[in-house]
Amino acid sequence: MKTRGNSLLVLLSLIAVVIAGCGGGGSPFSGGKTVTVSMVYGSEKQEWLTPLIDQYNAAQHKTAAGSTIVVTATALGSIEAVDAILSEQIKPTVWSPASSLYLPVANERWRQNHSADLVSGTPKDLVLSPVVIAMWKPMAEALGWPNKPIGWADIAQLATSDKGWAAFNYPEWGSFKFGHTHPDYSNSGLVSIIAEAYAGAGKPRGLTLDDLQNAQVKDFMGAVESSIIHYGTSTGFFGQRMFERGPSYLSAAVLYENLVVAQEAKRIAGTSQQTPVVAIYPKEGTFWSNHPYVILDAPWVTDEQKAAAEDFAAFLLDKPQQQRAMELGFRPADPSIALTAPLDANHGVDPAQPKTVLEIPSAKVIEGVDQLWREKKKPVDLVIVMDKSGSMAANGKMNAARNSLVQFIQQLDEADRLRVIVFSSELSDLTPLTPIGPKRDDVMRRVSGVIEGGETRLYDAVQQAYTDLVKDGDPKHIRAVVVLTDGKDTQSTSTLPDVMQQIAASGGEGGNAIKLFTIAFGGDADKDVLKQLAEPTGGQQYNSDPSDIMKVYSEIATFF
Repeated sequence: MKTRGNSLLVLLSLIAVVIAGCGGGGSPFSGGKTVTVSMVYGSEKQEWLTPLIDQYNAAQHKTAAGSTIVVTATALGSIEAVDAILSEQIKPTVWSPASSLYLPVANERWRQNHSADLVSGTPKDLVLSPVVIAMWKPMAEALGWPNKPIGWADIAQLATSDKGWAAFNYPEWGSFKFGHTHPDYSNSGLVSIIAEAYAGAGKPRGLTLDDLQNAQVKDFMGAVESSIIHYGTSTGFFGQRMFERGPSYLSAAVLYENLVVAQEAKRIAGTSQQTPVVAIYPKEGTFWSNHPYVILDAPWVTDEQKAAAEDFAAFLLDKPQQQRAMELGFRPADPSIALTAPLDANHGVDPAQPKTVLEIPSAKVIEGVDQLWREKKKPVDLVIVMDKSGSMAANGKMNAARNSLVQFIQQLDEADRLRVIVFSSELSDLTPLTPIGPKRDDVMRRVSGVIEGGETRLYDAVQQAYTDLVKDGDPKHIRAVVVLTDGKDTQSTSTLPDVMQQIAASGGEGGNAIKLFTIAFGGDADKDVLKQLAEPTGGQQYNSDPSDIMKVYSEIATFF
């Protein structure tokens, strides 16, 4: 999906209030002069940072000028944060993304409107965690782990094999199901596709635009991406889905090493009964999630704020704070600190890895990899089920529903296939399940003309959409149904148990099942029913109203 643009505008409107006035101002301390260091950071290290910020503020550190330093911080996705900074919708003192991978792109985009870089020099790393392929231990062992190095080539072979796990004498495991986050939203997703490009090119550094035109690189990325069950907005989300739903949902996913450590710590402590998981360090190479501490060279950052930010960095890099990070599964940035438990084999990781670290490409190559991924990513077969019952006429709901759906359709890629069903007392197709490219303008016109009226045949509409997608959808595509309704079922011939039985009977294998996303639009929608419909499929239930419906559509879009 074409996710940049509309989704960013929605995001910025939400976070602008949160980080308004990031450059200084308010303080929890009364009396005396203060200087505020505002920070936006990748949420992966929130558990580590939050108590340390409280500890630092309580100590009332001061600058050379005698100002008390106050640190404020907001967790925000690495790529969303830099987009917001570059547009100057937020103005933090410090930006700490998950890795340095996006810094070249940030500088290149910043220089388009400024005379200098946004990020100068080499920022300090706060903590380290290699990007790994998290895989269930029995499955990794079937591939030869730990004696045989495993990499992207093995993923590509599994992804393209018609036999799936049967090729390794485990037919009961079904097909190979893989996941990584959306490169437009998450650092680990961007890392994944760059690592795929490097592996396809057969080298660990010096990736070029010419490499990306090589048929071997294109085919390799297409092979790996063919095993994707869906994308997503956050690395933590993938970890949570994988560890909650088990091997039937995902065989493997691109995560950070610290997430593997955290899951294994839960299993060892007895709070998780899940199968053991291990970290695979791709033999072709991987990247560090190095969490750089970037003091921005931006006009809103004062010299005193820079000095205060340096003081806070020194605090975070002090040994007690670094040891606390290790307890949470991170590697300390200070190489003099010995790696100890939980960074060990008992927690599924190898502190001697990674053996090969990939070189961060230039900004133009990173953008080229993203474009190649768009060409090779797994298409989606999508059915939108839209309530047009009479109750949608109230409070501007239908206007918001029409406008947001039009924006959503604009984000679909040319090869994505779309069907739109509208329902009230009757069910009708606005468009069949065909590629959106040739019909995009026509579908948007039809959606814009939907008129409300009638009862609510919710169950019949969901059942028809789901069963037809089982029959007509391509199993090699991501398949999903998105249902928007503002009320309770009033006229279906089907019942909720009928629909649930149909979903269970025809849902497909584990993570390859058709995902059902439901949107409770307004206060009268039956949220419990919509949750019951969505969650068994691996989808999600959302609550929304006319003011934020586009935010919900944008979040759903990250799955595709």
